[in-house]
Amino acid sequence: MARRAKHDCEYKAELERVSSELPEPSKEIKPHPYGIELGILLRMLKETQARNVRGALSGDFTRVSPAVADEICKVAGVRPEADPKRLSTSQVELLFRAIPKVRIMAPPTACLSPIGDALLQRGLESRVECEFATAVTRPPAVYRGNPFQIEVGLAYGGKLPAEEIIELYRFANRVPLQYQQSACAITKSATTIDWRAYGLQQSRGGLPAGPLVLSVHVASVWVPFTSESKEAIASYPEIVKELRLALMEAGRRLGAFVRHRRRAADEEKKRSYIEKYIPHIGDALQAILGRTDAQRNRTVEDLKVILERSRKA
Repeated sequence: MARRAKHDCEYKAELERVSSELPEPSKEIKPHPYGIELGILLRMLKETQARNVRGALSGDFTRVSPAVADEICKVAGVRPEADPKRLSTSQVELLFRAIPKVRIMAPPTACLSPIGDALLQRGLESRVECEFATAVTRPPAVYRGNPFQIEVGLAYGGKLPAEEIIELYRFANRVPLQYQQSACAITKSATTIDWRAYGLQQSRGGLPAGPLVLSVHVASVWVPFTSESKEAIASYPEIVKELRLALMEAGRRLGAFVRHRRRAADEEKKRSYIEKYIPHIGDALQAILGRTDAQRNRTVEDLKVILERSRKA
């Protein structure tokens, strides 16, 4: 068998960058109290260098001022001046349950490195020949005291296959996840969305079918992978909630586009009917009423105006 020439086996693809700016480097921050686990809180209070509970909460957590720390202690019924290392397990549990009841600012975004909705949309538009593209960046949230941020981009229509299952691209801190898709929180969240409400076909418990590319990015200071292979993200309730909110927001934008396009197609269809049949009506009226050509043309124009008004109404 003849050996194929070397140049026949080579494949070269050149993808131009959509941005020449590097992302802002992330900064180190302290844990955020929302979403922290009881065991971690116990360990932090035992190992803190602060002399009292107020200092431990305000010094070892981000977004917790002394006033906020006092409010947490008040809700928990624990003295702010108490030694954190001498607190009993029940007292720490009271603090743990009091934290969600106190209003605390969201974690700073300086510790995260999101792609950004504008750049995510431009990236999709440059890679996918589509009719519509959009991107959503959720505000930062917290799980186990770790800030994270969800971004969702989608591209619809164009030359994408209309009858096949959608393409789902998963990213964690800008790194693509290529395997274990079914075990990932991103996939599980996408399958729980009712995509039929946004103009796509979907079987129960599966990804939708339609001309759609879906890109989901999870940015976090600590991504909770399901295993050491780092190919799937664990389904923490806080992460799943943010994923669903971002997916539904992108879905609503897609649904608005699909409905607008459907209305435009219906209007064009009705307009074509007017253009097709009104001249014949004009000819019939001319023959019945004995009108001149000028009167027929004027009648046709009047009928078009009346039908356009009634159609728009």
